[in-house]
Amino acid sequence: MTDSAGRPPDPAPGAGSEPSRAAGGPGRLPGDGPADGGRARRWLRWGALGSSVVVLVAAGGGWWVYKKLDANITTDTTAAAELERYERERPSSLVRGARNILLIGSDTRAGKGNAKYGPDGDGQRSDTTILLHLAANGRGATAVSLPRDLMVTVPSCRKRDGTRTRPQFTQFNWAFQLGGTACTVRTVERLTRIRVDHHMVIDFRGFKDMVDAVGGVRVCVREPINDPDARVRLKAGAQTLRGEQALGYVRARKTLGNGSDTERMDRQQQFLGALVNKVQSNGVLLNPARLYPVLDAATKSITTDPGLDSLRDLYDLARAMRSVPTEKVQFLTVPRQPYTGDPNRDQLVQPKANSLFKRLRDDAPVIVVPADRRPSRGEPDGDTSSPSATPTFAGTNAAVGACVQRASKKQGKSGG
Repeated sequence: MTDSAGRPPDPAPGAGSEPSRAAGGPGRLPGDGPADGGRARRWLRWGALGSSVVVLVAAGGGWWVYKKLDANITTDTTAAAELERYERERPSSLVRGARNILLIGSDTRAGKGNAKYGPDGDGQRSDTTILLHLAANGRGATAVSLPRDLMVTVPSCRKRDGTRTRPQFTQFNWAFQLGGTACTVRTVERLTRIRVDHHMVIDFRGFKDMVDAVGGVRVCVREPINDPDARVRLKAGAQTLRGEQALGYVRARKTLGNGSDTERMDRQQQFLGALVNKVQSNGVLLNPARLYPVLDAATKSITTDPGLDSLRDLYDLARAMRSVPTEKVQFLTVPRQPYTGDPNRDQLVQPKANSLFKRLRDDAPVIVVPADRRPSRGEPDGDTSSPSATPTFAGTNAAVGACVQRASKKQGKSGG
């Protein structure tokens, strides 16, 4: 039978119609399975959707954190342009995979929180300068302190107002004041003939924030310190220093010993070794709650060249450093002695200094041994072994704490 439109009529209930769902419950067909199977599938679908949302939120949050940290970094395009101008006269990199990074601690009073350290005077200078050599294949890291009072030839440099200085023979830290980072890089390259691949500048506040982010750094204060200029007062002995105290500890100079940079550079190297130990510990690197403040403080506190101005670049650098055993992270001061024209200034000890620079250029191992005692102001720094022997340099490494070094020296004296 058909209806008026030629379609077969709807089957009567129970007569050739779709099988009744009553036996399986409302809305179910025979073979659909128990009722809770449908609910389980619905829960699985909702669970999968929820998991996808969580992943997307986490990814979005991770991307936000990445972009935030990446945006913290300040790029020094002015220095990059100035160095490009003098590219032809700069030394070449000799060993593939090795890197040299110039770390500059600026004493500028500009910026939030820095004015309390005194007036800016006639401009910022490099309070601390360290040439960090990272050997190829992660074989080691050597940090060489360059004294601020070292007498050097500073080339003609571009000043902040666009004018240029004349070449001059002066103390090293004037290079930063005269022509900023580019002038300091060029001065170091002329002095050492080592290609500076990257540079970083950090000011007082950035240093304090980094130390606070890792929860402080434990050091051994060799003698009581009361230095109003450095805004620090510390008792002798082992103690954990946080931001303000740590900054004063590495800056104090005038009230200790003879007021030279000798002891201050020792303290800076020992502090950096302890900081490397702290950052490499699982308590920081494997704990996101502690790692984020460290990354936030680090990225906010530095000004870098374009080759290190992204979080990925800095991560690659940190990963390379993390693979270096702490005993292979070495610290030393370039061999120097009082300048003949002014005992309050320094000059290089030759050929010892050039031997060190050549080993860094060639990515050859640098042997650093503990000094039995620091030389006095009137003595050369560094050993006086035969030129034919493999040179060694007085210094320390990140695996040995300052208190351990002090104890070993005392034992050596008492046992001798």
